[in-house]
Amino acid sequence: MTEHDAVPGTPSRRTLLRGAAATGAMALGFGALDGFVRAANAAPPADATARPGKGGYGRLRPVTRRDPVTGYSQELHLPDGFDFALLGLAGTAMDDGHTTPLGHDGMAAFRGPRGSYRLVRNHEERTGSSEVTPSGDEADRYDSLGGGGTTTLQVGFRHGAPELEGVWTSLAGTIVNCAGGPTPWGSWLSCEETTAGTHGGWEREHGYVFEVDASADSAVAATPLPALGRFVHEAVAVDHRTGIVYLTEDQNTAGFYRFVPHRRNDLSAGTLQMLAISDAPGYDTRTGQEQGESLAVEWVDIAEPDPATAEIDPLAVYRQGLASGAATFARLEGCWWGNQAVYLVSTNGGDIGEGQIWEYRPHPGRDGGTLSLVYESFDRAVLSFPDNITVSPKGTLLVCEDTGRSNPQLLGVTTDGETFPFCVDPSNDEWCGATFSHDGKVLFANLQGSTSGDPRDPDVPGRTVAIWGPWQHGAL
Repeated sequence: MTEHDAVPGTPSRRTLLRGAAATGAMALGFGALDGFVRAANAAPPADATARPGKGGYGRLRPVTRRDPVTGYSQELHLPDGFDFALLGLAGTAMDDGHTTPLGHDGMAAFRGPRGSYRLVRNHEERTGSSEVTPSGDEADRYDSLGGGGTTTLQVGFRHGAPELEGVWTSLAGTIVNCAGGPTPWGSWLSCEETTAGTHGGWEREHGYVFEVDASADSAVAATPLPALGRFVHEAVAVDHRTGIVYLTEDQNTAGFYRFVPHRRNDLSAGTLQMLAISDAPGYDTRTGQEQGESLAVEWVDIAEPDPATAEIDPLAVYRQGLASGAATFARLEGCWWGNQAVYLVSTNGGDIGEGQIWEYRPHPGRDGGTLSLVYESFDRAVLSFPDNITVSPKGTLLVCEDTGRSNPQLLGVTTDGETFPFCVDPSNDEWCGATFSHDGKVLFANLQGSTSGDPRDPDVPGRTVAIWGPWQHGAL
């Protein structure tokens, strides 16, 4: 993730979200946004934190666990009854003989063999081209200098706790693999958050999305998908009904994109488009928005998704959309498919620059939809710089907080707009890659650690945590 720059703006009238957590939220559909809207129209409460029985899980208490491989000690603050384990720290040896790369970031969980879980995990490796330690085998690298990519972890759940069964390189030779997203056909789309290239000392151009088969037991062919655009990618979400891919861009002036493939499940060819607000060309979403208001959406084509000027002008794709009337967002980061909609995060959008959460709900078929602001932070003590996002099995949003303040948290946002802290990291590291297992038993997430340096001796190791406990007691 890049440095935070608050977006200036004049505050406008707002209402704060409130309301009790919905029960039976498994099948939310349009009811999810209805809950946010009802909450947005209510008077602000003195304390908008969801309490036990109303979405939250109650008071957090410190839990300390050690990594069984390195002895690294981690403290997290979790609700009563919850526990966690550390898995696959940066700097540790993997089964393929390579060192686990730096910068644990975006991630998704998949069903694994013999009752296990498979995690495909990004590495936001930012060491410069002259000093980087390349990842994986040379024959598997997209760029022979690239130190990022993905690793795949196989995790069992035996003896009452998750156990790491294996870990290996699954994508090699890419750089700054920030977030991405799972596909309904069982792969992970890994995004490069940079448009660096040969002018910066790399051997190939960067700024692409790569597909990683979650079932692969070794590194996949590192094949870029230029039709999905060359820009400062952050995350993707796939509409399970249509196969359309939605993409976020992490720039201070950013676009929200969709890729309509010519053939379902084949991302090699299709049309890249950028979101525009109907009858409002050049609409700016960064400030002055009303929670709960639905904006009609249309999509404008991007003529050159892979512009030759992208390295010197990282906004080359965005400028094409803007010229056609597309909308501007502030630093779009995480996005996730759930409740028949895409939830996307603007990390420093809003009137005080502390973050927005948007919902894009596509119309049936491939034309249009609605965009709604479902949450905006008005108090950095509640939410500061939201980043990655996921949707729980019950339809509740879980937001990874970036390092905008001390003690970053995993924050729940119920469908009725209540927020509740679920997990706090007192070591002040950045939360990334939150994802639930297919059976809802385990929440996996990453603490990013160092993103540059020697992966064999990281200043702060990235680490994956597996959290489990009495999920039935709250909204997650």
